[in-house]
Amino acid sequence: MSRRHASRAPPRWWHRLERTSPAAWRRHELHCEASVTPTEPEIERAPGALTILLGCDTFSPDINGAARFAERLAAGLVQRGHEVHVSAPNTAWRHVPARTEVIEGEPLIMHRLPSVKLWWHEWLRFVWPWRAKHWARRVLDEVRPDVVHIQSHIVIGRGLARIARKRGIPVIATNHVMPENILDFTRLPDALNRVFVKLAWADARRTFQLTAAVTTPTQKAADFLEKTIDVAGVLPVSCGIDMSQYTPDLEPRTENRIVFVGRLTSEKQVDVILRAVAKLDPALDVHLELVGDGDQRPSLEKLADELAIRDRITFHGHTTDEVLRGALTRASVFAIASIAELQSIATMEAMASGLPIVAADAVALPHLVHEGENGYLFAPGDVDGLAERLTTVLTASAEDRGRMQRASLRMVEAHDITRTLDTFEALYRGEPIPA
Repeated sequence: MSRRHASRAPPRWWHRLERTSPAAWRRHELHCEASVTPTEPEIERAPGALTILLGCDTFSPDINGAARFAERLAAGLVQRGHEVHVSAPNTAWRHVPARTEVIEGEPLIMHRLPSVKLWWHEWLRFVWPWRAKHWARRVLDEVRPDVVHIQSHIVIGRGLARIARKRGIPVIATNHVMPENILDFTRLPDALNRVFVKLAWADARRTFQLTAAVTTPTQKAADFLEKTIDVAGVLPVSCGIDMSQYTPDLEPRTENRIVFVGRLTSEKQVDVILRAVAKLDPALDVHLELVGDGDQRPSLEKLADELAIRDRITFHGHTTDEVLRGALTRASVFAIASIAELQSIATMEAMASGLPIVAADAVALPHLVHEGENGYLFAPGDVDGLAERLTTVLTASAEDRGRMQRASLRMVEAHDITRTLDTFEALYRGEPIPA
């Protein structure tokens, strides 16, 4: 599609058409496809480089694990000389021409699609589902990628997978979704939630069947996905982390600080951490730092007041990477009570900061936390169990604490971002995955 055509302001009838039926949209799309000739990509590629299109239903400025992974993946691919395009929701209901944005310090070609905000959620936006194929056609016409890598099967990824498959473009899919992630947004009764999740996974299966490969961050997550939607051969590929960005401090602590990093949403069960802190021996003089924001923050602040621990908690909210890394460096232990982690980039960041980890024994967290080695696990929702494990770490000898710190640093090396990029490059080219 020509740049001139893409940048032209839509006529008045366009806005009326936005409210018409999906069938009317499809007739309009067929007319557009017959009248527009795609142009060649304008950016010259280095020899051997690929043109890669990432399809993301959540991306910067969103703050969550899936968005952060996609940002780091895209930036890493650019550093390796590839031309990277990202199709993601716009922050408003309008389409803008493709433009370059600097993400993670690297230039990415962004295709921001008109999206609407879920009114009761802090940041979640989505493209109308019946418009997914339309925007997929337009972006694919403009980019003409060598490979499409979708980051979810929900809307943008769903549309791209179907149109790319028809055009013979290889599709790689990465799954970051757990049912708890979805249910946190629906506000439906439990009975309808069960139906919603069943239909969502059935649609996921249809999407993943169109791909050349399906990945997810850990082996536990791969096993879960294969069992849930009866798909075979899911590949565990770590989200990856650049350890050089973190500053571990292996010196003994002079104060007891617990840190949590992540969204303050229901599936993270941050209230369990607060209740556990309230049960700790006052002599430990513990301070809790919460780095992140979300819809649960008001209720968590109220709970802190009820537990009489408000003066021992810092709510950082959304903050800079420097503040986040500083909180991890000075902490004594990282605590996470989440029940819906397919990997947990935040936990890997804590490990790269040399922290012992106390985590819920749920989904993929046991993949990162080895009992008694780099920390401890507790039964999901068990406040007393979490308090006990936190006490064990906070009262550990300098020798035991140092051993856990070194174990975290050693274990996170397996999740180096270089390995992740090597694996995806091989998948994009249809080559054997490096050992």
